[in-house]
Amino acid sequence: MLGNIAVQEIDKIRPILDELSRKIWETPEAGFKEFQASDNTAKVLEEAGFTVERKAGGVTTAIKASFGSGHPVIGFMGEFDSLPGLNQKATTDKDSDNPGAYGHGCGHNLMCAAHVGAVIGLKEEMIKNNLPGTIIFYACPGEELLTGKGFMARGGAFEGLDCAINFHPSKVTEVTIGTSTAVNSFRLHFKGRSSHAGSDPQNGRSALDALELTNVGINFLREHVPEDVRMHYIITEGGVAPNIVPDIASGYYYVRAFSREKVEDTFERMIKVAKGAAMMTETEVEVEFTGGCYNTMNNHVLAGVVKEAMDEVPQEEWDEKDLAFAKDIDKHNPALVESLQAKYGLPEGMHLYEGGGAITNFNSFGSTDMGDVMHIVPTAYCFTGCTSLGTPNHSWQFCACAGSSIGEKGMILGAKIMAVFGAKLLNNPKIVKEAKAEFDKAMNGRTYKCPIPKEIPAP
Repeated sequence: MLGNIAVQEIDKIRPILDELSRKIWETPEAGFKEFQASDNTAKVLEEAGFTVERKAGGVTTAIKASFGSGHPVIGFMGEFDSLPGLNQKATTDKDSDNPGAYGHGCGHNLMCAAHVGAVIGLKEEMIKNNLPGTIIFYACPGEELLTGKGFMARGGAFEGLDCAINFHPSKVTEVTIGTSTAVNSFRLHFKGRSSHAGSDPQNGRSALDALELTNVGINFLREHVPEDVRMHYIITEGGVAPNIVPDIASGYYYVRAFSREKVEDTFERMIKVAKGAAMMTETEVEVEFTGGCYNTMNNHVLAGVVKEAMDEVPQEEWDEKDLAFAKDIDKHNPALVESLQAKYGLPEGMHLYEGGGAITNFNSFGSTDMGDVMHIVPTAYCFTGCTSLGTPNHSWQFCACAGSSIGEKGMILGAKIMAVFGAKLLNNPKIVKEAKAEFDKAMNGRTYKCPIPKEIPAP
């Protein structure tokens, strides 16, 4: 099997990968503040013989670690940020040492370590088989903020790549050719004039009125946008007391769609609504653009190679402890278990995925900044089972699984699949050319334009 040396090396360094994953899981950090995770990851790669560039693309916690020379140049896209409010022990009931703190409710600790394992294993394969080419590990900060890879792209971190792969922990093992949405995020800040709401209302200009009118207008706008457009918001500031006309009010907004063009069009219409509301209430509005990313554009040629790797790399067996843990954690979401079993044709009573990987074509209204990379180079996007079937995304259950042996076994499988994928490309560069031809056809003359304005500084 191509990649067999890499797979053996991953087995050999498994304690190092488990330790790295555990360190990141035990010290969850916010996006762009992954200082410990970045340092621990860089040290592992430096000790493994990689040339490590810190602050890659001008982003403080980003890493670019390279080995080899020449083409093809393959990027392995790791992440390591966590989510607020999801601190959790590796238990089957909600239990936290620090309630409300950050936690790895998306499994990025596993994701980072899996990509590290893939490139270290592949490095050994390249040395022993004298394979030409370059492999690059990227630690990409701030994915949960949907801007990390955009900032890195703006700083030139991905220049020179021929193709890329991204693994993400999930409930099942699959490689997707479906689409996730592009997104813009922004805040609206209204400024009015304060007054006593009872005795002097005529002299007040309510910023809250402007914000509420904006939200009403956006809700009416829903009838007049393409069906894949999603708009959502929260009020972050709306005044301090009912008898004071609020002079400031703010809201936080997302707009999503299956294309960057539809996001940008709807975003402009939402801003017009806000400006109209400001005019109606004689207030002022400030638009704070906080970020954006592209929709995903998965490469079918590379997906086929990942599928081959999934067929060749055996899944590690779940032991009785794993099965009991999964069954117990699934008691919290029986409907989700049934939904996943029906969606993937899994047998009743299954709580941990068993079986090979498949190419699936399910679209998602979630978003990931991997979409930016996918509009720069051909990219594959794959998953392995790292949680129970009844584990929701971005949940305490996901955090618990990510800190358990279930997550670690899925992580090792992901590392091996990516390493075999890389070995296939290095042994047959023609595949990369075919992937690039598909990419060029999909782009149809378009070029990547970073959605993050230059005036927003890199974190």
